[in-house]
Amino acid sequence: MSLLVVGLSHRSAPVSVLERAALSPDAQVKLLQDTVAAEPATEAAVLATCNRIELYADVDKFHAGVAELSTLLAQHSGVGLEELTPYLYVHYEDRAVHHQFSVACGLDSMVVGEGQILGQIKDSLARAQELHTAGKLLNDLFQQSLRVGKRAHSETGIDRAGQSLVTFGLEQLAAGGDVEEWAAGRRALVIGAGSMSSLAAATLARAGVAEVVVANRTVERAERLAQILTEADDTTVTARAVRMDAVPDELTRADVVVSCTGATGLVLTAEAVAQAVEGRTGQPVADLADDARTTVKPALPATGVAAEENCPLDLAAVQGATGFSVHGEAAVAGMNAATLEQHAAWVAGGTVDRREAARRSPEVDAELITALAATAATVGRIPERRKPEPAAVIPRPAPAVFFLDLAMPRDIDAAVHRLAGVRLVDIESLAEASADAPMAADVDQVRRIVSDEVAAFGAAQRAAHITPTVVALRAMAADVVAGEIARLDGRLPDLDERQRGEIRQAVHRVVDKLLHAPTVRVKQLAAEPGGAGYADALRTLFDLDPETVAAVSRAEDSTDKKDRPA
Repeated sequence: MSLLVVGLSHRSAPVSVLERAALSPDAQVKLLQDTVAAEPATEAAVLATCNRIELYADVDKFHAGVAELSTLLAQHSGVGLEELTPYLYVHYEDRAVHHQFSVACGLDSMVVGEGQILGQIKDSLARAQELHTAGKLLNDLFQQSLRVGKRAHSETGIDRAGQSLVTFGLEQLAAGGDVEEWAAGRRALVIGAGSMSSLAAATLARAGVAEVVVANRTVERAERLAQILTEADDTTVTARAVRMDAVPDELTRADVVVSCTGATGLVLTAEAVAQAVEGRTGQPVADLADDARTTVKPALPATGVAAEENCPLDLAAVQGATGFSVHGEAAVAGMNAATLEQHAAWVAGGTVDRREAARRSPEVDAELITALAATAATVGRIPERRKPEPAAVIPRPAPAVFFLDLAMPRDIDAAVHRLAGVRLVDIESLAEASADAPMAADVDQVRRIVSDEVAAFGAAQRAAHITPTVVALRAMAADVVAGEIARLDGRLPDLDERQRGEIRQAVHRVVDKLLHAPTVRVKQLAAEPGGAGYADALRTLFDLDPETVAAVSRAEDSTDKKDRPA
């Protein structure tokens, strides 16, 4: 097994980088095709969600595989390799399996414990199967990860540790209040009709919104989703579908807007949102950033003598034609270390023991002065621990419209954050909020499940790796027995059929007994870490034809694909 994962996620990269690196469905297809066409990889699968992009591959060389997969990710994401590399993580063999199982259980999700990732893993596997880029290793891995994820959710309370990204986003919109109370009676606009948008629409309907309007480029999909919402037994919501060109009008009537499309550009600009809110409220929408820029902040005190009362430096001595500033390089020129330390203590509001400072040698003073002078020359000022003046806090009016952007790259202009009367929650703000979310005690239990399953998967893969060699060995033994029986038939033609049968059975029993203990033991040893070498040892000791072993492997892969459920 040579499983390799190269990727980036909300844990390794800022949202701005994830947004730029997002892969369209067509880009994912091309990435898979190019990966299996590359020399180090024989299988490939892409797991691309709103907060992760991961490329899985079966490679024959680790370093070459890392280099090739990283380059391919950069090429197809459009982010330069040098810029992308600092945010990439690499997992290999058992660590890669551990990562995939952790992802499937929701341990690596932005909202710990969310179950949407299972559907995304299933879609990823289906795409790789459709393109014939997933072989035995990735099929086994992804199918087992789905089983591990389901086990984690059924055997533990991991669901209590978190919820779907949609639910978490609605909680952020409700500012910590009860979502059902916040949603009751509101009108919702859902832009997009994919899996995430459908989940958002259903969640809003169950939360008690009065109406859900679905907008989508393919209006038939929007109509189908609206019909499902209307016919659902657990809601009484009114749902209807509209075309995308109706979004501006619907914005003026919506209380809550959720957007999650596959668009590569913005779906809602800040100007469009401002116009919609203005049309709804009848009042111009203020840009809080503009207000912040015009807010007058308290001025810092001047650096003259009067402003620097009680400063231990002799300001009068250096004040003159050139002027003096405690922020400039002149502050250290010719001053001894004791005086400079007094100045630092004065800035920090503390005191310094002059007697201790006086005991220092001139060499120490010289080193300190040189260092401070170098700092001043580099950064233009002497670093001081002055506390910055607090900026004026601008009161934000209560939001009239709530926006939830679950798309990657973003659908809604980030500048909407600045608009008064609007609350926007996007992937970036969800990432910040989830960092403070509490972890459930069940997470530890899920981690134990993952560890056990990783060990079992590794053992099964290592054991399976030696199976073709064992089968080839037994086939060779059967050929030897058949040859010897044929030779015996020629030398003893007078034997009757019963005698010949007894001889054949005896020879077969001898061979089977000789091979039984070694083959059973070698499978056990191969299942342990580091046991991959036993297959090579068998092939060498019994001089097995490598092509015969490979033929057995191909036959097993063919049978596995035929028996695999669609």
